[in-house]
Amino acid sequence: MDSVFWSDGIAQLHPYVPGEQPKIANLVKLNTNENPFGPSPKVMAAIAQAAQSGLQLYPDPQSSQLLDALAQYHEVHESQVFVGNGSDEVLAHAFRAFFVKQKPLLIPDISYSFYTVYGALFGIECQKVALDDGLRVNIDDYLAIDPSSVAGVVIANPNAPTGVALPLFELERVLQHFSQTVVLIDEAYVDFGADSARALLNQYPNLLVVQTLSKSRSLAGLRIGFALGSATLIDGLVRVKDSFNSYPLDKVAQAAAIAAFEDEAYFQECRAAVMAQRDVVTAALQARGFEVLPSATNFVFACHPQHQGKELLAALRERAVLVRQFEKPRIADFLRITIGTAEQNQALLTALDGILA
Repeated sequence: MDSVFWSDGIAQLHPYVPGEQPKIANLVKLNTNENPFGPSPKVMAAIAQAAQSGLQLYPDPQSSQLLDALAQYHEVHESQVFVGNGSDEVLAHAFRAFFVKQKPLLIPDISYSFYTVYGALFGIECQKVALDDGLRVNIDDYLAIDPSSVAGVVIANPNAPTGVALPLFELERVLQHFSQTVVLIDEAYVDFGADSARALLNQYPNLLVVQTLSKSRSLAGLRIGFALGSATLIDGLVRVKDSFNSYPLDKVAQAAAIAAFEDEAYFQECRAAVMAQRDVVTAALQARGFEVLPSATNFVFACHPQHQGKELLAALRERAVLVRQFEKPRIADFLRITIGTAEQNQALLTALDGILA
């Protein structure tokens, strides 16, 4: 490909590679951490109503009604809420707003790979802090770093792709140590068993919490994410957003998001079902000889001592079961397996029985 027309540095970028979205008949798709249950019926009704009229007009650029709904749900002021086109866009705006400095950004060495992608895109050096031998974030390793020497800290909690969560008191230690820089806690999976750092918002003005409606709210197809933080941090995000795209959320997405937060009963029912199936899958994998990390997400991270990850990945695909494997040091033999319906999970286990036999 002739890159003569590209801007400087574009050829050196290594973009994020999303999970595969194949078109295979009767596929058991457990590779992208999508919710196995559809959106709330109230969400579907809201989408239908929003699409009936007004699509020729621009949506509310401030997403005012959604901001109000999120503020009420999370018990914060509207000035402490920001929304974007999926949490990936919210993360991108946060990287640009807070971390473009002549200092490195601290991130775990095994975590969401978009962090390093954004670092390269915005010219941010990412200083990786190694997970411990149990593939857990060790907060003491962060506290050993001079806080004045870094641009900020980004930690996914629960972490991805490991699924392991940190307790709030550990996050609070980070917030206290790095009090003069932004600490971003990426909570894409927090609703599946972890404690949200939003409980610490009023104590720490340097805290930014980022969440998504893709996982626990079953709205991956609409791309809705949001951030909670101090009014000062939110103002920084708005400045970046309005310098990039004043209309990140369309009318339909805004209506769907509001309805998703109004149907608390459906949300609780679905997340409970996912967590119950996660326990079933974890126990079943362990019974088959797998090591399974403790998960607070809608997926499990597992390896088998007698089988390479890429071999299991290929063998499962031959049986029309799709999971994800990362060809990276320390985790190459692990599979990240999304929790599906009871039927999907049983299909996974049946396929594994055939492979292991």
